[in-house]
Amino acid sequence: MQIAVLTFDGFNELDSFVAAAILNRMKARGWAAHITSPHEQVTSMNGVTVHRQKPLEFAAEADAVLIGSGIRTREIAEDAGLLAQITLDPARQIIGAQCSGTLLLARLGLIGDLPACTDLTTKPWVIEAGVNVVDAPFIVNGNVATAGGCLASQYLATWLIARGASMREAEEAMHYVAPVGEKADYVARAVSLVSKAMAGEFAVVA
Repeated sequence: MQIAVLTFDGFNELDSFVAAAILNRMKARGWAAHITSPHEQVTSMNGVTVHRQKPLEFAAEADAVLIGSGIRTREIAEDAGLLAQITLDPARQIIGAQCSGTLLLARLGLIGDLPACTDLTTKPWVIEAGVNVVDAPFIVNGNVATAGGCLASQYLATWLIARGASMREAEEAMHYVAPVGEKADYVARAVSLVSKAMAGEFAVVA
Protein backbone atom coordinates (compact mmCIF):
# COMPACT_ATOMS: atom_id res chain seq x y z
CA MET A 1 0.00 0.00 0.00
CA GLN A 2 1.58 3.25 -1.19
CA ILE A 3 -0.02 6.33 0.33
CA ALA A 4 0.26 9.97 -0.73
CA VAL A 5 -0.18 12.45 2.12
CA LEU A 6 -0.89 15.67 0.22
CA THR A 7 0.92 18.46 2.01
CA PHE A 8 0.90 22.08 0.85
CA ASP A 9 2.56 25.27 2.09
CA GLY A 10 0.94 26.39 5.33
CA PHE A 11 0.07 22.80 6.24
CA ASN A 12 -1.07 21.71 9.68
CA GLU A 13 1.63 19.46 11.13
CA LEU A 14 -0.88 17.32 13.05
CA ASP A 15 -2.74 16.39 9.89
CA SER A 16 0.22 15.29 7.80
CA PHE A 17 2.62 13.91 10.38
CA VAL A 18 0.25 12.09 12.77
CA ALA A 19 -1.50 10.19 9.99
CA ALA A 20 1.77 9.40 8.21
CA ALA A 21 3.40 8.15 11.42
CA ILE A 22 0.51 5.82 12.26
CA LEU A 23 0.30 4.48 8.71
CA ASN A 24 4.03 3.84 8.61
CA ARG A 25 3.56 1.41 11.50
CA MET A 26 2.59 -0.89 8.61
CA LYS A 27 6.05 -0.87 7.01
CA ALA A 28 6.51 -4.57 7.73
CA ARG A 29 3.55 -5.18 5.42
CA GLY A 30 5.17 -3.12 2.66
CA TRP A 31 3.18 0.02 3.35
CA ALA A 32 4.66 3.51 3.02
CA ALA A 33 3.07 6.91 3.59
CA HIS A 34 4.86 9.68 1.72
CA ILE A 35 4.72 13.45 2.27
CA THR A 36 3.60 14.53 -1.20
CA SER A 37 3.85 18.11 -2.37
CA PRO A 38 4.01 20.26 -5.52
CA HIS A 39 7.30 21.75 -4.29
CA GLU A 40 10.65 20.28 -3.21
CA GLN A 41 10.20 21.93 0.19
CA VAL A 42 7.03 22.75 2.04
CA THR A 43 6.66 24.94 5.13
CA SER A 44 4.01 24.39 7.79
CA MET A 45 1.72 26.96 9.38
CA ASN A 46 4.18 27.14 12.27
CA GLY A 47 7.31 27.53 10.17
CA VAL A 48 8.51 23.92 10.03
CA THR A 49 10.10 23.25 6.63
CA VAL A 50 10.39 19.70 5.31
CA HIS A 51 11.51 18.07 2.07
CA ARG A 52 8.80 16.29 0.17
CA GLN A 53 9.16 12.55 -0.36
CA LYS A 54 7.07 12.41 -3.52
CA PRO A 55 5.97 14.97 -6.15
CA LEU A 56 2.30 15.87 -6.50
CA GLU A 57 1.94 13.62 -9.55
CA PHE A 58 2.46 10.61 -7.27
CA ALA A 59 -1.11 11.06 -6.02
CA ALA A 60 -2.42 9.67 -9.30
CA GLU A 61 -0.58 6.35 -8.90
CA ALA A 62 -0.86 5.93 -5.12
CA ASP A 63 -3.14 3.27 -3.67
CA ALA A 64 -4.47 5.75 -1.15
CA VAL A 65 -4.44 9.53 -0.76
CA LEU A 66 -4.90 11.66 2.34
CA ILE A 67 -5.39 15.42 2.07
CA GLY A 68 -4.49 17.42 5.14
CA SER A 69 -5.41 20.98 5.97
CA GLY A 70 -3.53 24.24 6.27
CA ILE A 71 -3.84 27.99 6.43
CA ARG A 72 -3.55 28.35 2.63
CA THR A 73 -6.10 25.73 1.61
CA ARG A 74 -8.71 28.25 0.54
CA GLU A 75 -6.14 29.87 -1.73
CA ILE A 76 -5.15 26.47 -3.12
CA ALA A 77 -8.81 25.63 -3.73
CA GLU A 78 -9.03 28.63 -6.08
CA ASP A 79 -5.88 27.66 -8.00
CA ALA A 80 -7.27 25.87 -11.05
CA GLY A 81 -3.79 25.11 -12.38
CA LEU A 82 -2.74 23.37 -9.18
CA LEU A 83 -6.00 21.45 -8.82
CA ALA A 84 -5.58 20.22 -12.40
CA GLN A 85 -2.38 18.49 -11.29
CA ILE A 86 -4.27 16.40 -8.72
CA THR A 87 -5.77 13.31 -10.36
CA LEU A 88 -7.71 11.04 -8.01
CA ASP A 89 -9.87 8.01 -8.75
CA PRO A 90 -12.26 6.92 -5.96
CA ALA A 91 -13.09 3.78 -7.93
CA ARG A 92 -9.51 2.59 -7.52
CA GLN A 93 -8.07 4.59 -4.63
CA ILE A 94 -8.91 4.99 -0.95
CA ILE A 95 -9.20 8.74 -0.38
CA GLY A 96 -9.43 10.71 2.84
CA ALA A 97 -9.45 14.39 3.71
CA GLN A 98 -9.19 16.28 6.96
CA CYS A 99 -10.50 19.71 7.95
CA SER A 100 -9.87 22.15 5.09
CA GLY A 101 -8.68 19.24 2.97
CA THR A 102 -12.40 18.53 2.57
CA LEU A 103 -12.68 21.79 0.65
CA LEU A 104 -10.13 20.50 -1.85
CA LEU A 105 -12.09 17.25 -2.25
CA ALA A 106 -15.18 19.32 -2.93
CA ARG A 107 -13.36 21.41 -5.55
CA LEU A 108 -12.14 18.19 -7.16
CA GLY A 109 -15.75 17.01 -7.42
CA LEU A 110 -15.36 14.01 -5.14
CA ILE A 111 -18.01 14.84 -2.55
CA GLY A 112 -20.98 16.52 -4.24
CA ASP A 113 -23.85 16.89 -1.78
CA LEU A 114 -22.85 13.86 0.32
CA PRO A 115 -22.46 14.41 4.08
CA ALA A 116 -18.89 15.34 5.01
CA CYS A 117 -16.80 16.53 7.95
CA THR A 118 -14.50 19.52 8.27
CA ASP A 119 -13.21 21.88 10.94
CA LEU A 120 -15.31 24.75 12.28
CA THR A 121 -13.25 27.46 10.55
CA THR A 122 -13.54 25.85 7.12
CA LYS A 123 -17.18 24.82 7.54
CA PRO A 124 -18.79 27.87 5.85
CA TRP A 125 -16.45 27.58 2.83
CA VAL A 126 -17.22 23.89 2.40
CA ILE A 127 -20.95 24.57 2.67
CA GLU A 128 -20.52 27.30 0.06
CA ALA A 129 -18.95 24.66 -2.19
CA GLY A 130 -22.22 22.72 -2.01
CA VAL A 131 -21.26 20.10 0.55
CA ASN A 132 -23.63 18.84 3.25
CA VAL A 133 -21.41 19.44 6.32
CA VAL A 134 -22.31 17.59 9.52
CA ASP A 135 -20.87 18.16 12.98
CA ALA A 136 -19.19 14.78 13.31
CA PRO A 137 -15.55 13.72 13.64
CA PHE A 138 -15.52 11.16 10.83
CA ILE A 139 -17.69 10.01 7.92
CA VAL A 140 -17.21 7.40 5.21
CA ASN A 141 -18.88 7.43 1.78
CA GLY A 142 -17.62 4.39 -0.13
CA ASN A 143 -13.91 4.86 -0.81
CA VAL A 144 -13.95 8.47 0.38
CA ALA A 145 -13.76 9.57 4.02
CA THR A 146 -13.63 12.98 5.67
CA ALA A 147 -12.62 13.97 9.18
CA GLY A 148 -13.05 17.13 11.23
CA GLY A 149 -10.55 18.40 13.80
CA CYS A 150 -6.75 18.11 13.91
CA LEU A 151 -6.64 15.01 16.10
CA ALA A 152 -9.17 13.26 13.88
CA SER A 153 -6.16 12.20 11.80
CA GLN A 154 -6.08 9.08 13.98
CA TYR A 155 -9.49 8.10 12.62
CA LEU A 156 -8.37 8.49 9.01
CA ALA A 157 -5.32 6.33 9.72
CA THR A 158 -7.38 3.68 11.54
CA TRP A 159 -9.89 3.56 8.68
CA LEU A 160 -7.23 3.32 6.01
CA ILE A 161 -5.48 0.43 7.75
CA ALA A 162 -8.79 -1.33 8.36
CA ARG A 163 -9.69 -0.96 4.68
CA GLY A 164 -6.30 -1.88 3.28
CA ALA A 165 -5.38 -4.60 5.77
CA SER A 166 -7.60 -5.47 8.74
CA MET A 167 -9.22 -3.90 11.78
CA ARG A 168 -6.94 -6.01 13.95
CA GLU A 169 -3.88 -4.38 12.41
CA ALA A 170 -5.51 -0.98 12.79
CA GLU A 171 -5.98 -1.72 16.49
CA GLU A 172 -2.31 -2.67 16.83
CA ALA A 173 -1.14 0.52 15.12
CA MET A 174 -3.35 2.67 17.34
CA HIS A 175 -2.31 0.77 20.45
CA TYR A 176 1.33 1.61 19.75
CA VAL A 177 0.75 5.38 19.49
CA ALA A 178 -1.91 5.75 22.20
CA PRO A 179 -0.94 7.19 25.62
CA VAL A 180 0.28 4.73 28.23
CA GLY A 181 -2.47 3.93 30.72
CA GLU A 182 -5.14 4.93 28.21
CA LYS A 183 -4.37 2.59 25.34
CA ALA A 184 -7.48 0.44 25.67
CA ASP A 185 -9.72 3.52 25.73
CA TYR A 186 -8.06 5.10 22.69
CA VAL A 187 -8.19 1.92 20.66
CA ALA A 188 -11.80 1.17 21.59
CA ARG A 189 -12.90 4.69 20.69
CA ALA A 190 -11.15 4.67 17.32
CA VAL A 191 -12.38 1.19 16.41
CA SER A 192 -15.96 1.95 17.47
CA LEU A 193 -16.16 5.22 15.58
CA VAL A 194 -14.50 3.91 12.42
CA SER A 195 -16.56 0.70 12.42
CA LYS A 196 -19.79 2.69 12.67
CA ALA A 197 -18.66 5.06 9.92
CA MET A 198 -17.83 2.13 7.65
CA ALA A 199 -21.32 0.79 8.31
CA GLY A 200 -22.80 4.11 7.20
CA GLU A 201 -23.40 5.49 10.67
CA PHE A 202 -22.03 8.68 12.20
CA ALA A 203 -22.43 10.49 15.49
CA VAL A 204 -23.52 14.11 15.20
CA VAL A 205 -22.17 16.38 17.92
CA ALA A 206 -24.96 17.80 20.06
